[in-house]
Amino acid sequence: MAKVVGIDLGTTNSVVAILEGGKPVVIPNAEGSRLTPSVVAFTKTGERLVGELAKRQAVVNPENTVYSIKRFMGRFMTEVNEEMKLVPYQVVAGPQGEARVRLQGKDYTPQEISSMILQKLKTDAERYLGESVTKAVITVPAYFNDAQRTATKEAGQVAGLEVLRIINEPTASCMAYGMDKQDETLTILVFDLGGGTFDVSILEAGGGVFQVKATNGDTHLGGDNWDQLLIDWMAEKFKAQNGIDLRKDRMALQRLKEAAEKAKIELSQVTQTNINLPFITADASGAKHLDVTITRSEFEKMSLNLVERCANPTRQAISDAGLTPEKIDRILLVGGATRMPMIQEFVKRFFGKDPHKDINPDECVALGAAVQAGVLVGEVKNIVLVDVTPLSLGVEVLGGYVEKMIERNTAIPTSGKKVFTTAADSQTAVEVHVIQGERAMAGDNKSLGKFMLTDIPPAPRGIPQIEVNFEIDSNGILNVTAKDLASGKQTGIRLTGSTNLPKTEIDKMIKESEAYAETDKKKKEEAEVKSQADSLIYTTEKTLKDIPNVDSALKGKAEEGMKKLKEAMDSNDMNRIKSESESLKQVLYEVSSSVYAQAGAAAGGSGGKTVWTPQGEHPVGNEPSSPGGNGGVIDADYRVEGDGEGKK
Repeated sequence: MAKVVGIDLGTTNSVVAILEGGKPVVIPNAEGSRLTPSVVAFTKTGERLVGELAKRQAVVNPENTVYSIKRFMGRFMTEVNEEMKLVPYQVVAGPQGEARVRLQGKDYTPQEISSMILQKLKTDAERYLGESVTKAVITVPAYFNDAQRTATKEAGQVAGLEVLRIINEPTASCMAYGMDKQDETLTILVFDLGGGTFDVSILEAGGGVFQVKATNGDTHLGGDNWDQLLIDWMAEKFKAQNGIDLRKDRMALQRLKEAAEKAKIELSQVTQTNINLPFITADASGAKHLDVTITRSEFEKMSLNLVERCANPTRQAISDAGLTPEKIDRILLVGGATRMPMIQEFVKRFFGKDPHKDINPDECVALGAAVQAGVLVGEVKNIVLVDVTPLSLGVEVLGGYVEKMIERNTAIPTSGKKVFTTAADSQTAVEVHVIQGERAMAGDNKSLGKFMLTDIPPAPRGIPQIEVNFEIDSNGILNVTAKDLASGKQTGIRLTGSTNLPKTEIDKMIKESEAYAETDKKKKEEAEVKSQADSLIYTTEKTLKDIPNVDSALKGKAEEGMKKLKEAMDSNDMNRIKSESESLKQVLYEVSSSVYAQAGAAAGGSGGKTVWTPQGEHPVGNEPSSPGGNGGVIDADYRVEGDGEGKK
């Protein structure tokens, strides 16, 4: 059976995992790391870089290096004003007002960028497993709305993956933690603070059943916000000293971001750190350097508002679950940002107990996704997951109010059905406006889209009966239909205001993704051909240098072969490089054969030739000793034929 991988598509880093022998394990990437930076870049030559290679060149190419793309998934431009301030690349509006990124004059959807990261994880998994990977379980923040979940699924499709399930990150973490604790029933709170999102989920785990009781969060809060605090602090310090705002220089801003992330991590280990960025900018007086020191207490003071933003979602999730902090048995910290002492102290203060630290906050989400993948393919049989929808869903009714169809924290899959009527006489069409959120007025919530039900038989207002049906699948993705009960006319949702991609655009992206994969494969093959040719030239040169008595004709032939191969490499003609490499290889064989023949002649045939003889075997060219004597056992590591004397 083909393997199904579990993928944590993170804001800062992504991880891919697989079940091996019934246990989830993280798959290392091609660079040998277990974490792959969620970074995509395009170089000046048009080459696409993903992961560590993209992250390394970010300082010199900030405008064309995309990170934190997860913050833009399934969102409109009006929703990402805060996120746009955190990145150096250009964010533009798509045809429907959705957020896209512009790189080298071309616009990319967040789904496309995310698919490039997923494609990298897919390739690394295939290299590790030695077989094709076509199916995956992908995680999302629990508080992702319908558009964001659908966008994530689309990214998987573009990457060539069949997404079997979208599951919530805290739920996945709990599955990874509780897989070997099925003999006890626990109430677990997962405190998940990642690079770009914050989630709190409360689950009841026991007997192999993981039931989500409540979830809450903030999709605008994550480690990136702490980085931004440090960036602003450094920029203000520098501005006060030099009168220059480094945030207006994209290259300097990228260096500030890298320094901020490094300082944030260091301040989790030490009480103060020095940030030294030489030649950060220059003015008429010359080069300018940034050299500042910050203490952990200073960092924590400036972070008070961010830490406090964790309180309300935590409080609301506990309330929705009908619990109090004392009723929580285990608190799991998930996401790299939970390594900050200020967050651990907040959790301890809020719950009156220490959080558990026996899971890896960076890897547990992917491990849980791999467990869920095992459940779906029947490899794991004793686990059941019951998840919930994080936000209420409804439709806009007369007066701009929201009529709720499905309440938040309802177990999924689920459905809700209600009958509505017309607001005017002889009305032949109704617009169904789908809303997600908890506010009373439609305008204060998230609009998921609108669609029309037409050809309703004319009748006085209040007479027609239109049945609206909401269905949420196991991925937390919504489908809506409206049906006129008199005529039987029915239509489904077509999200005219949604960020979801039409099938034609997804198909186009898939083709482009496949073309890129083919291009990448071709580039890799070309690099290998060139590398082998270069190695062959080096070997030939070394052979001619180390062995002075090579026949002059053969030496000239080898030198001519090397010259032709170098010319072929300069021409970049792969067929020519392969042909000339093969020719030079044959000449090198001739040189080697000639040298060995000369050495054999000089030694006088086989006399004096050393023949290595493994213990207990007979020498090359001799028959085994007949029974008797020493029984054919040769007590020697090797012997020299022709001198009549055994040697040890």
